[in-house]
Amino acid sequence: MTVTGAPRTGVTLRLLDKADKEIVKLDRPVLGAFYKFQHDFRRNPDAGGFHLKQLDGHDRLWSARINREWRALMIRLGGDDWLLVSVKHRNHVYKNLDRLNYGINHVTGAIEYVDLQVVEESVLRRELAQRPAPAQAPEPVPAVEPDRQEPVEEPLFAAYTDEQLADLGVAEPLVPIVRKLTTDDELLGLVEYAPRHTGEVLLRLRDGVSYTAVMEQVTAPVAVPEKEQKHVTDDWQVAVDRSQTVVITSDESLQSILEEGDFGRWKIFLHPTQEKLVHRRYSGPARVGGGPGTGKTIVALHRVCHLVRKLPPGRNKPVLLTTFNRNLAADLRARLLSLGGPDVLARVDITHVDQLATRIVSEADPGRAKRRIDDAAALREWRELLVEAGETRWSPEFLSDEWNQVILGQAVTSRSAYFAVRRAGRGRSITRAERAGIWQLAERFTQRLETKGLETHRQVAERAARLEMARKAKIDKRAEEREDRGGLDNLHVEAGSGAWLRYRYRHIVVDEAQDLSAAHWKMLRAMVPSEPDDIFLVGDTHQRIYDNQVTLGSLGVHIRGRSSRLTLSYRTTREILRDAIRVLGDAVYDDLDGDADTLAGYRSVLHGLAPSLRSARSWDEEMDLVVEQLRAWHDVPRESTAICVPTNDMVTQLADRLIRRGITPTEITQDGPRSDQGVHIGTMYRFKGLEYRCLIIAGVAEGLVPRASVDAWEHSDPSRHQRELHRARSLLFVAATRARDALTITWHGEPSRFLAPLLPPR
Repeated sequence: MTVTGAPRTGVTLRLLDKADKEIVKLDRPVLGAFYKFQHDFRRNPDAGGFHLKQLDGHDRLWSARINREWRALMIRLGGDDWLLVSVKHRNHVYKNLDRLNYGINHVTGAIEYVDLQVVEESVLRRELAQRPAPAQAPEPVPAVEPDRQEPVEEPLFAAYTDEQLADLGVAEPLVPIVRKLTTDDELLGLVEYAPRHTGEVLLRLRDGVSYTAVMEQVTAPVAVPEKEQKHVTDDWQVAVDRSQTVVITSDESLQSILEEGDFGRWKIFLHPTQEKLVHRRYSGPARVGGGPGTGKTIVALHRVCHLVRKLPPGRNKPVLLTTFNRNLAADLRARLLSLGGPDVLARVDITHVDQLATRIVSEADPGRAKRRIDDAAALREWRELLVEAGETRWSPEFLSDEWNQVILGQAVTSRSAYFAVRRAGRGRSITRAERAGIWQLAERFTQRLETKGLETHRQVAERAARLEMARKAKIDKRAEEREDRGGLDNLHVEAGSGAWLRYRYRHIVVDEAQDLSAAHWKMLRAMVPSEPDDIFLVGDTHQRIYDNQVTLGSLGVHIRGRSSRLTLSYRTTREILRDAIRVLGDAVYDDLDGDADTLAGYRSVLHGLAPSLRSARSWDEEMDLVVEQLRAWHDVPRESTAICVPTNDMVTQLADRLIRRGITPTEITQDGPRSDQGVHIGTMYRFKGLEYRCLIIAGVAEGLVPRASVDAWEHSDPSRHQRELHRARSLLFVAATRARDALTITWHGEPSRFLAPLLPPR
């Protein structure tokens, strides 16, 4: 006999994927009641206050009382093992119960739950949202004779039979609704509430992927092995292990899922496509691309956890997780701790790539103490050098780029090597005599910095690359000598070398790979042995915000045949995504390996308002527009809103305006936001890796985006002109895709040329 209120042992409460998205939308009082419900239910499901009862006509679906108005719907897997699939108002629980469908997918073996009424309403809502509202009451429409009816739109999936859709794993109760879909908006309405596998299959088919390819790429990796298919729909305990569920072990674990936003979900409910990339064994370096919000960083973090869990016991840190700046590295550390816990974190070295290079150089030369300068300061030094030398053949900008992209970027260390090096993407060709003159100027420039005690980040990266490549050469030589001795070590040499002749890492994972330079890649390649699962990188060249164009294959990072792409955005609405992609125009972007990259098939599973575009006559008037928009978002927490602008001066001016209007601003620095309170504000460069519910991009005017100086290169250096335009477009694209729910773009004077696709023709 069970004593009411006494804790029970062996009670398991699980949460099915997508149920959390429904729960998190509940009003605060209801959400609080749900927290109490799940806590008490895990202690004793037989407590009388739950009114636990089986729904009519269902052998496994039960309802339980959360409070007076709300009910939890749960599938009883067996005994005291429960799967929570939905939370509904009591008025929507006990009527039309045949609309509630659940079962085990005969292809994937996973448990699926679908409320057909909710799906149909979502599809209809999308359809109605796309219809323009009539300007006035419509005139009565006369009946159309049968032989003169307008042709009906072709259903999206008319080319596939019911059997084919079922064989791909589409949830069978949804097939009749799938048959009726005629627009992408209706499809997205279905995907929002359909099981994830069904959604991915339908979106891939809609994007033109062949039936055979969808079967191979999407269905086969998650299909139940043939020998187990006979009893696949009978065993619910086995099915739950194949399903996207999480066991609620504590109030804190549930809170992290519900209240950490998208990251809370990603910690548990990886999309099958992403999960496949995380756990795959690669024969060498592998790349995962994809647009903003597709979960690339989440895949990288899960990949780190997967690699760490495969390591033998130890106290060292054989896994490196790196990215291109300090702010992102700090964010990766916090997320990895949340995802994997302190045990995983203890085996991972997390640092940004310039910090890593500095560490390598400092180890080789502990007394080295130089002041680090950025590219702008280095350009000023170039200008002064050319004035002092009376040199007029080359502009300081050209020489700075040549030094950064070719000499430092490819670790060129001698005059003869510079004569032979490729200058791909540099546009203007130069003769051998001209190369000799440029090399002489580069040597004088390097000596100038040395005399002043200065160095650039690129110089440090180049030196670190050379040091690591030399170290790798010694490791390889020692391995050859060991092989010649039949696998025996030379104890005297090994003891003297210490850690010098060991690779620094076993695995390297790189986030935001598109912004690393050639020297960075040479350094990383030399830090890890060329073995399976050595380098795993994620990135999107459409989001490149620094002028570091590389071809990985030429740097020893061979990703051919091991490159994958994510196409579904879970952060930005379809409307925002559509306009952000339009900003990119017809520009061609590379894939980090010499071929073109594309956003074809990239789409959002979310729906929302179209971005707002607003103009002003002056910057002063535009700042008032920004204040007005922030006040319109009064129901959104200030820390969930942000403003990005083109220049630091505009950050200062706008922050002052907000303070005078009673709105607290928080500037985003290279270390992240200064405070947790207030509206975040910063330049476009600062927004990489961030996201906000509501975002304003201000100052998107011609002459600011892109900056006026860019066009000076149009005739003198067309190649650089195109690169700078690419970079400016990418910055605006990155900024726009930081918005989750709402985006407003403002300008004063002439709007940026990049906004032309979003504005009505003049």
